[in-house]
Amino acid sequence: MGAGPSTALGMTIKGKMKIIDVIKDCGAVETAGNPEIEITAVTADSRKVGAGAMFIAVKGFASDGHEYIASAIEKGASAIVYEDTDALSAIGGQQNGTVFIRVGSSRHALAVIASNFYGRPSEKLTLVGITGTNGKTTTVTLLYNLFRSLGYECGLLSTIANYVGTRSSEAVNTTSDPVTINSLLAEMVEIGCSYCFMEVSSIGIEQERVAGLKFKVGIFSNLTHDHLDYHKTFAEYLRCKKLFFDNLPSDAIAITNIDDRNGMVMTQNTKAKVVTYSCRAMADHTCRIIEESFDGMQLLIDGKECWTGLIGQHNAYNILAIYSAAVSLGADIEETLVGISKLKSARGRLETLRGPRDISVAIDYAHTPDAMENVLKTLREIAPERELICLFGCGGDRDKTKRPEMAAVAQKMADKIIVTSDNSRTERTEDIMNDIKAGMDIKGRAKSLFIADRKEAIRTAIMMAQEGATILLAGKGHETYQILGKVKHHFDEREIVEEIFTEMKTLNNINSSDRR
Repeated sequence: MGAGPSTALGMTIKGKMKIIDVIKDCGAVETAGNPEIEITAVTADSRKVGAGAMFIAVKGFASDGHEYIASAIEKGASAIVYEDTDALSAIGGQQNGTVFIRVGSSRHALAVIASNFYGRPSEKLTLVGITGTNGKTTTVTLLYNLFRSLGYECGLLSTIANYVGTRSSEAVNTTSDPVTINSLLAEMVEIGCSYCFMEVSSIGIEQERVAGLKFKVGIFSNLTHDHLDYHKTFAEYLRCKKLFFDNLPSDAIAITNIDDRNGMVMTQNTKAKVVTYSCRAMADHTCRIIEESFDGMQLLIDGKECWTGLIGQHNAYNILAIYSAAVSLGADIEETLVGISKLKSARGRLETLRGPRDISVAIDYAHTPDAMENVLKTLREIAPERELICLFGCGGDRDKTKRPEMAAVAQKMADKIIVTSDNSRTERTEDIMNDIKAGMDIKGRAKSLFIADRKEAIRTAIMMAQEGATILLAGKGHETYQILGKVKHHFDEREIVEEIFTEMKTLNNINSSDRR
């Protein structure tokens, strides 16, 4: 399409393409107007429509793109893609000079059109996608860093950030919209990336954001309680995850964790080659922990010893997943193990800060019952004699059913609990905390404090901790903000913990001087 590289990450690669080529395989039912006309951009956001653009009207949860067709035409859209025939009646029928394409599904059409417009970039590199409840961000980040250490130019699409080579941009969703995905993939191809490692969420799958992409490898991590505010039932959540593997082509590789009860369910209908991994049973690739401390783990992977700076059984699974992917893609085993030994965890994934009185504060993104249990179990196993304090909250306007389950996990695993805020959004923090409290019995409530202000809660946790205690700050992880109401406030737990540690050190120095 004559595209050239953009000047900044995430900007649209400029180019033109005939409508007839853009809508290939998108499920067009009817076309009115001249399909030989060239368009200069594709978008599902009417605010971004300019002269020569193609506007795809998608029915969303907050609004319906069909309501903005007239606005898109006024702004100079050359083509309109739609599925609701009533939308044309609302604007008085088809407009002269504008090409109208009716499709069976606007969501599916958007993904395919975006891929076509950007030159089907997923077919020009090796695209690796990972789905599951927990471990997606860690796994794709580790894969990105591993393959860069092996000498490859790579891209990364993750919850934390998107990378084209070494250039980064902020990620808005775990799985971005199709235009953003294909735009970034096209930039990766432009600079010579061989691989892209991508998180694939259940919502992204259900909304067909990844339709039109060709994945070479799909990885399944695990499936636990999450996103039921959206999917409503666990069965529907599972179906969406499984759909990713059902749609993999026959020349792809499906890598699955068979220790998860749904591991083999994911791949039972896939056309891809299935590769299994396990930390408990016979599989294509296996791993077990030999030794573990706060500094890392000694692993035995397929009979070969390997050191990693990551900790926890859940990270043993993450390491085994990236090893399985690397080997399946033809990487040298010894070079892969050496590369793994040099990897560091993703930001906000069991980051440990050491402070006065030998206190350790672990910051982790764990925001599901299973993830929090895994982290608490790891911290308990590494330091069984230490006091273990768990600080957490639950997000507002999200799945309410997991709130009492999170409380039950904290009650079972921690010596002391502090329940606080975590992106309360439009819900009252006190209401969320009451939902959490409902999952505790009298013993759990007796060892719990409920402090709505998260900064004050962190200070309380550190100040009340015994010497040598371990404190888990769960839920925020890599995030450097807190959403209260509809406002995003700066909130970086690393900064807060270091600030409190500095105050404690200063106070200790003053007390020492006074004693002298």
